[in-house]
Amino acid sequence: MTDPSDLPDPATEVLEDREGIPFAGAGPGDPGLLTVRGRALLADADLVVHAGSLVNSELLDAFCDHAERVNSVGKDLEELVPLMRDAYEDGRTVVRLHSGDPSVYGAALEQMDALEAEGVPTYFVPGVTSAFAASATLGTQLTLNEVANHVAFTRPQGKTLSPEEDHISEFVRMGDVTTCIYLGTHAVRETMERLLDDGVDPDTPVAVVYHASWPDEDVIRGTVADVADAVEEAGYRASALVVIGEAVTGGGYERSYLYGEWASGGSDDAEGAETDAEAADPDAEAAESDD
Repeated sequence: MTDPSDLPDPATEVLEDREGIPFAGAGPGDPGLLTVRGRALLADADLVVHAGSLVNSELLDAFCDHAERVNSVGKDLEELVPLMRDAYEDGRTVVRLHSGDPSVYGAALEQMDALEAEGVPTYFVPGVTSAFAASATLGTQLTLNEVANHVAFTRPQGKTLSPEEDHISEFVRMGDVTTCIYLGTHAVRETMERLLDDGVDPDTPVAVVYHASWPDEDVIRGTVADVADAVEEAGYRASALVVIGEAVTGGGYERSYLYGEWASGGSDDAEGAETDAEAADPDAEAAESDD
């Protein structure tokens, strides 16, 4: 067994010694949802290039107040890449801090490729994406047995997504998909109208989670038919995740095989029930680990 005293101090030590500039996820907003590795990287940083107001200022103040901080909003690659490259080549410790997880609508790879072309190594450090914070806020799972077997991360059509590339209606019409729409708060009405035009049940549940995990977090619940009115009344145009599907309600699911009769008040003891469940479903242990 590992002695806890041998573990790195998450406030001061990086858990994995890697060369280059980390592209780290700051999480959805709550400073407590920054990963241990992310916190350690920020503690060592001389320069933090961050995603502006998308990263909670309380997180920046708590974990990297000692470092030079540069807001990346409004800066293009031709400005950002030399800034990070020069700092790295001068021997400074650089962290590129994205909101949420940099692999989800983060535009991280184009920056990393540009830095690699300049001879600067880079690597990803995962973060908590806003869909997971929204699920926690709603008190439900994104996947629920016999309700939602799949999750889709998507965005609505617009400047960077053509109508042919917009598959939201397809996902919702599948019925057992929880559809999480990023970067779409401004287009809630247009999106819901397209869903109705495409034959989606108007009573399909929708939740719009504004600033998931932030102090000013807010939840608007409704249906495909009426949620747009509520969002417009609240005045939200950005910084919210739209979640569509029956899993939003947290109800209607079937008991899983993981816990045998225990979950429905049966008389089997927990150990025996789990043994029976594993025999009935050989993937049960893996499923429990994944979820």
